[in-house]
Amino acid sequence: MERKGGMQMERNNACIVRALSPAYAGREGELTAVLQYVYQAILLDGCGKTQEAKTILKIAVQEMHHLEKLGGLLVSFGVPPVFTACPPYPVAYYSAANVDYVRQLPQMLDADIRAEREAIACYTRILRTVRDEKVCAVITEIRADEERHLAAFEEMRRSLCDRQPTRDPQA
Repeated sequence: MERKGGMQMERNNACIVRALSPAYAGREGELTAVLQYVYQAILLDGCGKTQEAKTILKIAVQEMHHLEKLGGLLVSFGVPPVFTACPPYPVAYYSAANVDYVRQLPQMLDADIRAEREAIACYTRILRTVRDEKVCAVITEIRADEERHLAAFEEMRRSLCDRQPTRDPQA
C-alpha cells in the first residue's frame, strides 16, 4: 500500500518538475530574462541611458531571485538545478542564443514586454497544472512580480513614445 502511494508521489513530483523546468532555464525562462536584462542594462548605460539601465537592472535582479526560488523548488524535489530545459537530464543545456540581442531601446522594450507576457502565461499554466501548496505560493508570488515588470516595461515604452517627436504625415 505504501509503495503505491510512494509511486504516486514520485509521479506528482515528476509532473511538478516538468511544469517548473521551462520557467527555470527554458528558452523564455528566468535565466533568459536575467541575461537579456543585464545585457540591455550594460548597453544602455554605455550609451548614456542611465535611468533606463538602472530600471532594467533592478528588474534583472528580481529575475535572479525568481531563478533562485525555482532552483530551490527543483532541489526540494530531488532534482539538481542544472541549466537545461529538462532537469535533471544533462541534455538541451541552456544556450545564450535564447537572449534577444536587439540594440535599440524601443525594440528592447518590445522584446521585454513580450517576454514578461510569456512569463505570466507560463506561470498561469503552472498554477493550473500543479496542486502543491508550497509550489503554488512561490509561483503566485513570482507571477505577481512579472505583472509588475510588465507594467514597468509598458510604462517605459509609453514614456519613450511620448518623448519622441511626432512626424507631420504631410511632410
